[in-house]
Amino acid sequence: MDVTPLIPEGRQLIEAYGDGAFRITGERHAGAVIVFPEATFAWNLSGISGLSLDDFSLVTEREPVPEILLLGTGARTEFVLPSLRAAVREKGPVVDIMDTGAACRTYNVLLAEGRRVAAALLPVD
Repeated sequence: MDVTPLIPEGRQLIEAYGDGAFRITGERHAGAVIVFPEATFAWNLSGISGLSLDDFSLVTEREPVPEILLLGTGARTEFVLPSLRAAVREKGPVVDIMDTGAACRTYNVLLAEGRRVAAALLPVD
């Protein structure tokens, strides 16, 4: 039985992660990225500490704003201030924080369901 999710052509599918990079729809992206169903962008972020609302502007200023933002914090889950999550939520997306591996898997499932999702991912070495 094939359990591969059916992803519409032209969508950004996260295929692999590790060694400080991601493979998304056949392309290698080094470092942190923000992935939308239509495109992937480099995210100029080196770590979770010091994260601010401005770091999410690519997501919060997008039209339409994603309904869900998955925040992959690296090899393990690291939480951000509740006030930051609330500030992002005021701009539109619900922020769900998890380790990067879980965020990659969850993004692909939500993408297959046709949800308006984005993933902001820190790499795993």
